[in-house]
Amino acid sequence: MENMDINSLWRLADVLSLQDAAALIAGYDPNEIDICRNDSGFRQNYARLYPVEKALRNAVLTGLLEADRASTGDYTPIHMLDEIEAESYWESVNEIRMSDTRVKVDDLRKWLEVRGIKTGFFFPQPEDTLDFLDANHKNYAPKLAAAIRAWQAVNADPELIKGKTVKQALLKWLRKNADQFGLTKDDGNPNEQGIEEIAKISNWATMGGAPKTPG
Repeated sequence: MENMDINSLWRLADVLSLQDAAALIAGYDPNEIDICRNDSGFRQNYARLYPVEKALRNAVLTGLLEADRASTGDYTPIHMLDEIEAESYWESVNEIRMSDTRVKVDDLRKWLEVRGIKTGFFFPQPEDTLDFLDANHKNYAPKLAAAIRAWQAVNADPELIKGKTVKQALLKWLRKNADQFGLTKDDGNPNEQGIEEIAKISNWATMGGAPKTPG
């Protein structure tokens, strides 16, 4: 199951930058990655991102993934460079700018399939929406839906629990998605009392205790 924090509107894109594609494959919303990229501890907090970025970069460089490539350096006629400058130049040309290199989603999906990856953001699973999760149902209960969605999201992604208790992870997810379930106050801030109540319902680790150190 994909990370439910990803905005589904990303599915509208027919073409993506390699940087955004890597985030989506790894299970992160690209907007969140853009905001947090310069934070301390970024590599640890988004551990799945690095191997995906490296794999995409190498696939483009070797021609295994077709892309509209943007190099890190401007073109300079090679005969105008001395030997040392030429070596440095080719190292620059052989690198790419992840944020400016574009890839078609269809090509990306085929590349993933060849590598045996057929789940995640680029492979949404068709499913019938259960009545109690259908916002258009006449008896839709937002708090019930929030409790179930929070349970699904945290249960599906062990990264969300690293360094946290299950309840803390549920609280964080509910705060981030509060507006989807009417869990905000008039000033737009999360309704902490309502979120606390829902987290108690979704929490399967009711014995409490300190979070385990990641292995």
